[in-house]
Amino acid sequence: MSVASGESLRRERRSIIWLLKRIGLFIFQYVPGLVWLSISLFAVGWLAMTSLKTNQEIFAGVWNLPKSFFLGGYIRALRQMKMGYFLMNSAVLSVTVVLTLNIIGSMSAYVLTRFKFRGARIILMYFISGMAIPGLLIVVPLYLWLNRLGLLDSLLGLGLVYVGVSLPFSTFVLTGFYKTIPSEIIDAAVVDGASDFGVFWRIAFPLARPGITTISIFNFLGVWNEYLLALVLLHTPERTTLPLGLYTLRMQQQMTTDWTSTFAAVILAMVPSLIIFLILQERLAAGLTTGALKG
Repeated sequence: MSVASGESLRRERRSIIWLLKRIGLFIFQYVPGLVWLSISLFAVGWLAMTSLKTNQEIFAGVWNLPKSFFLGGYIRALRQMKMGYFLMNSAVLSVTVVLTLNIIGSMSAYVLTRFKFRGARIILMYFISGMAIPGLLIVVPLYLWLNRLGLLDSLLGLGLVYVGVSLPFSTFVLTGFYKTIPSEIIDAAVVDGASDFGVFWRIAFPLARPGITTISIFNFLGVWNEYLLALVLLHTPERTTLPLGLYTLRMQQQMTTDWTSTFAAVILAMVPSLIIFLILQERLAAGLTTGALKG
């Protein structure tokens, strides 16, 4: 009887220990993420709610619900504060830079991965070393370089800078994806008479779609939110990008106290990046997993 009681006690202890481990693992894995998600949702919800209030309602109580869905802040932000120009400049710049990086980064990564030639590894390390250079150190050389080329204060010059700054990251990420393509597929395409460019464009490029999606999201968000280089290299208000425009609105708000338009402008700046992330989040997770496991 005592032996059975001792065995039962040990089983209960093991059950309690297992339960405590599961609870601790749950707390460690999920609770911080849930807390961060709750804070983020609360901040975004409060921001959206406040953007639908009038200035009088905001000053009456920042936590009160809007009495009516006031859209005047969005109208003033788009018309009077030129948020439409800022959004258009950032959208054109982001899309153009992302498409350019997808093509150039894919080509460079494919060549460095599939073609065996002397210096390929050195070139790849050169790309990787470019990721270690802080952006603050290259602001002055970039300013002088663009001034000599006549591209200062232009979206074209800023776009070229973004492409050069983001190319090392794009090439490094895509090399891992092109390594996952079986060489038998490439050899079969060559036997069928495909040229080197045909193999890349028709075979390798479509198969690297998860990696291309990954770098597209990161590069889009990077260009969409970039502030320092745009601040230094752009001067004309009509060519201002979205981060600079938000800073301008913040400075104007200190003089006009138009909080409704300011909150509306922030919401307009957040919506495109949130939509893109929500649509492509599954592909982003799949791309990161593929690169981590097989790259």
